[in-house]
Amino acid sequence: MRVLITGVTGFAGSHLADYLLKRGDIEVSGIVRWRSRTENIEHLKSKIQLLDCDLRDAFSLRAVLRKVKPDRVYHLAAQSYVPMSWVAPAETLSTNLISEVNLFEALRQEEMTRTRVQLACSSEEYGLVLPEEIPIKETNPLRPLSPYGVSKIAQDFLGYQYHKSYDMFIVRTRAFNHTGPRRGEVFVTSNFAKQIAEIEKYRKEPILYVGNLEAVRDFTDVRDTVRAYYLSLEKGEPGEVYNICTGTGHKVRAMLDILLKLANIKITTRQDEKRMRPSDVELLVGDPTRFKTRTGWQPEYKFEQTMQDLLDYWRQRV
Repeated sequence: MRVLITGVTGFAGSHLADYLLKRGDIEVSGIVRWRSRTENIEHLKSKIQLLDCDLRDAFSLRAVLRKVKPDRVYHLAAQSYVPMSWVAPAETLSTNLISEVNLFEALRQEEMTRTRVQLACSSEEYGLVLPEEIPIKETNPLRPLSPYGVSKIAQDFLGYQYHKSYDMFIVRTRAFNHTGPRRGEVFVTSNFAKQIAEIEKYRKEPILYVGNLEAVRDFTDVRDTVRAYYLSLEKGEPGEVYNICTGTGHKVRAMLDILLKLANIKITTRQDEKRMRPSDVELLVGDPTRFKTRTGWQPEYKFEQTMQDLLDYWRQRV
């Protein structure tokens, strides 16, 4: 099987490549932009085919598809950092939507409409969730609270439209928060873990700076998430949308408490106003029943193990 991963240099993309290679029966290619950071895939460079391409360039994208002729495309590339979407809303919307349009059109023009495509959508699409709507089903109203959330709704619905209009095999996955080793330091779990690792090595004072600790999130280990991405194209129904989550919510404060207990030094916390968002999604706990029933997927990593692995990752890097 030939597989193409957009966003292979990213957090989830690199873990997906790891998982696919371990299966032993898959040839993996990935798209890399000229300015992409590649530390997440240093261990993969001799094992996968890397192709230079900017998804906003339709011509180069068609050339990549002609070369790879993929049986599966995992579309993970995006501007995925929610706070950045307030700083650069237009770039977030244009990058995320135009890249996907170019991918769909390139597949059509190259007569690859039977290639299976997974769209990495997001729980941020749900946005404002009412307490009585927990756990969140795929049928829940979409009330986005960030430009990023709006961009992911556009990607999500565009995938549905192309499936219906052109009978393309497109499966949409709405992943809730996923974390683990290699998570970017701007994301909350990884940011806290990095701060702890730096404090343990006496590189900063024993004060950990935090933002909103009251938000509730449904955290999945990235290694479970990418396994779900694989199953979505092997067992998922084309045109369908699936939540990828555990169904269990954790307050950010509780997540921080786990990390602090794993620290080998006493640390105090201090709120930093710069870490507060203009509007924050307070409650995101998903219902994975539809996906589990269709594919048999079950998360395998305990949350405490994920936090331990993430902290150990930063202990090796700082």
